[in-house]
Order: sequence, then structure tokens, then C-alpha cells
Amino acid sequence: MAPSTQFELSQPPTDAISSLVFSPDSSHRLLVSSWDKHVYLYQLADDQASLLNKYEHRAPVLDVCFGATNNEAYTAGMDRQVKKIDLTSGEQTVLSKHSEPVRCVVYSPAHNLLVSASWDNTLHVHKLSEPGSEPLVIPLPGKPHALSSSPTKLVVAMTARLVHIYDLPTLASATSPPAPWQTRESSLKFLTRAVACMPNDAGYATSSIEGRVAVEWFEDTPESQARKYAFKCHRQAAPEEEGGGDIVYPVNALTFHPVYGTFASGGGDGTVALWDAEAKRRMRQYQKFPEAVASLGFSGDGKYLAIGVCPGFETGMEDYTGQGRTRVFVRELGETEAKGKGAK
Repeated sequence: MAPSTQFELSQPPTDAISSLVFSPDSSHRLLVSSWDKHVYLYQLADDQASLLNKYEHRAPVLDVCFGATNNEAYTAGMDRQVKKIDLTSGEQTVLSKHSEPVRCVVYSPAHNLLVSASWDNTLHVHKLSEPGSEPLVIPLPGKPHALSSSPTKLVVAMTARLVHIYDLPTLASATSPPAPWQTRESSLKFLTRAVACMPNDAGYATSSIEGRVAVEWFEDTPESQARKYAFKCHRQAAPEEEGGGDIVYPVNALTFHPVYGTFASGGGDGTVALWDAEAKRRMRQYQKFPEAVASLGFSGDGKYLAIGVCPGFETGMEDYTGQGRTRVFVRELGETEAKGKGAK
């Protein structure tokens, strides 16, 4: 078994990281979006990474994803716009405009759809096979905070513990806003911070600001719903002189391994943990990073795990700066490092 290694990217963003994502077709191309109003494209090779390009926006960029090819990306930003970027030429095209900042973008390769979620309480569904067409606008009952897709489902996590699940084939053929395939109440009592769908299309995980993760399944049967569970994580024991108990951190990031179906979580405590969703156990916890973990992403082949690290907002927004404290690490995983042991 090859040993695991870890390296740090040079020329990281100069402010907080909002998202990072590998190209689904290449484990050597990585996109990072930042509050410094840029998207960064890195090329990985031999335990190091080089900055290929960066793409300036008018305002902080809150999310980024690849499109149908390695040279196509989509962004969501504080400028309220959903943009397509040609990563080769640098050309940017506005696909749609929301009336408030755009929090998330997700691309579905099977259906050639781009979905954006905005704080104006809407989803925009862009049918990329019909360039220039107006997006389908779906009203939401709450402000969206996280968005993730599986091969056939789209999960939207909102305020007030609301979760809507949409059927992607239905979205692809819809000409008017369809009803959600399912509506649920989050298993977590506090604000949802992240959501990630299982690559096998069976379910999803959510995390909250209160140091918890929940794992649920899509199938709406009593047997499947009885399998859902939640657990505490990303907590540290408080000093006895301060009254003891736990210091609770937000779980900012979740990502599923594309091959083994295990998942990683990253928290405000500066740690990353690997979990076996079927066996309901933690497989390993990595060394503490110098700042909060803001974003995580596995490469499409599962060989690499990218970790975005920057100061969190746990101590407030006043005088906040990520300058000089924002870093991106890439861990090359050992052959079976992320392989679970299966259900008990």
C-alpha cells in the first residue's frame, strides 16, 4: 500500500475560502473560490501544485463548480450573478441574475443542468443544452444555505430546518416550477452548514453549526427512514477551570469519497475526520490544521483530498481578515485509507 502524503499549495487565495472542487475528469485540476473576489485554477503534479490562472469577479465568490469539461466552470457570487467561465480564454458569461447574493451552484452532468441557489429564496435551473434560454425559477420557502446533487436527486438545505429534495429528471423536463420530490425537516436542531449527497444515489449527509452530522436515505420507507442517524463531532473538552463541558464548533464541510462511499467532515476546530456511513463509525482523524476547515473535496478518482483552511467567523466579523492565514492543503490518500469496513 502506498503511503499517504500531504502538501500545501503555493499562491493560495488572500481571503477566506468559500469552496473548492476537483475536476470530475481529472484529479490534477482544482478550482478554489474565495472572498477575495477571485477563482483560482491549480494544476497538481508530483506532490506540488502550480497556479494556472485566476479569474477576477466584481464581488466575493461564494461557490464554484466544473461543468461538462475540464475547461468550463460556473460561479455563484455576492454580485448576485451566476457566471460561466471559459478556463482557457478567461471569458466570463452571465447566465442569470438573482435579486440577492447567490450562495451555491451545482452541475448535473447526467442531465446537463446547472442549478443555482440564492438568498432571494429561489433556485434557478439552467438548461445548458438550450443556450440563451431563460432559467426555470423555483421559489423556496426559506433562505438556502447548502446544495448538493446525486445522480438523480438535488438536495436543498434551508433556514428553519427545511430540506427540499428535487428529482433531477423532472427538473430537466419541467417547463414550470415542479413540486419537490420530498420535503423534510432536518434531523439537526441548529442551522445547516453543509450537505453532501452519496455518490451511489442512496442518500445524503448534513451538518450543522452545533457540531453534529446527520446521515439520511432517500427511500421513503419505514425501513429506510429507521436507518437515519445523527452524531456529535468536531468538539473539544473545555478546561475544567472554565466549567468543563464541550467547546462546540460548526461542521463547515462534508464530502463523500467517490469510490468507497465513506465521507469526510471538516470543522471550525481545524480538524478533518473520515467516517464510515454504513458502519456508523469514525475511521480516522487527521492532524489539526492551523485554522478552521472551510471546505473539502475529493478528486474524481478518490486519490486526493483537498482541504481549504482559513480563520472562521466563530469570534465575530469585526476586523476579520484571511490575509496570510488562508491555505490549501492536498492529501494524497493511501490505497485503502478511505475504504470503510462496511455495516456492522
